[in-house]
Formats: sequence, C-alpha cells, structure tokens
Amino acid sequence: MTVQSQRPSLADALANSDLLVDRATLDRAIAQMAEPIARDYAGEVPVYLTIMHGALPFAGQLSLELGARGLDLEFDYLHATRYRGATSGGELVWKHRPATSLYGRRVLLVDDILDEGHTLLAVKQWCLEQGATDVRIAAMTVKQHDRCVAGICAEYVGLEVADRYVFGFGMDYHEQGRNLPGIYALKEIP
Repeated sequence: MTVQSQRPSLADALANSDLLVDRATLDRAIAQMAEPIARDYAGEVPVYLTIMHGALPFAGQLSLELGARGLDLEFDYLHATRYRGATSGGELVWKHRPATSLYGRRVLLVDDILDEGHTLLAVKQWCLEQGATDVRIAAMTVKQHDRCVAGICAEYVGLEVADRYVFGFGMDYHEQGRNLPGIYALKEIP
C-alpha cells in the first residue's frame, strides 16, 4: 500500500468544501500587498525568505508583483514545520535553514497562513538570533480568531479567512491540494 493510497481523498475533501477565495480575489490581494511592501523596502534589497512548502505559490506571485514595482529581492527559503502532514501541530522541526547570512539584514518572511503563529514566532526569533536587524511577515492569509500567540503578527496581510480547516493555494489537505488555484474550507472535518 502506498502512502498516497493511505491519505484521505482530495476529491472527497473538495466535495465537502466551500470555495472561500477564488483566483481573481487572490491575484488582487497579492497586488495590493505589494504596494506597502515595495514602499517600506524602497532602495533596499531585503532577504526574501519563503517558508516551504506552503508559501511557494504565494511567494512566487508576490515576488513578481514586487519586481514590477522596482523592488529587488535576495531569495532564500527555509523549511520549518509543526505539522508534517497532520492536521494539528506538534514540535517544530527544521528541515532546511537559509544559506544566506541574515546578519545586519532586513528580512521578509513570506508564508501562506498565520494561524496561531507558533511556527512563525519561532522562525522570526531564529532570524533575529542570526543578527537580522528587522524581520517582518507577509502572510497570504490570516485566520480570524483570538488564539494567536503573543508577540506575532503579520505586517502585510492578503486576506482574512474563517477559522476553519482551509487548503489550496499553498495550504494542504494531508499534503495534497497545495496547487489548487483557490482557497477552500472543509464544511466538516472527517
């Protein structure tokens, strides 16, 4: 039996989901986010850290919007996760740390979602420990709830989403559906 056959069906999840955000809305939100980011980093080349895997679709599109506004970026990525395919978080596991020196640099962390913020807080603190002078967060989505850990917020937000299990556009359903061109929410968690 393969790992793929052990996962819940993405087709079943989609049949049991609502489309919360369509592609056109995502595109508009990302374009709008680029304006204040380009202003805040004008004349600089920040370290643009994509948090894998989820932020990949968003980070790519946002970087193009920033380039269209004249902002150059130094690309790198990190992979830190608490989920590892599960639907609830555990201990933070680092799978890849950036190769770019952060010492004396401004850093823009780019992530798909700010939920409770445990992972983002740990990553931000790590960047500061590496000598970054400023660490800001660009999150495609922020969940609407009051469970966010103290000390973490996104300076740049694309959209707020309901406090439901969401997937698509970088966010996964059991490591599936990250490349869906919209954001979906399960009607009920199976």
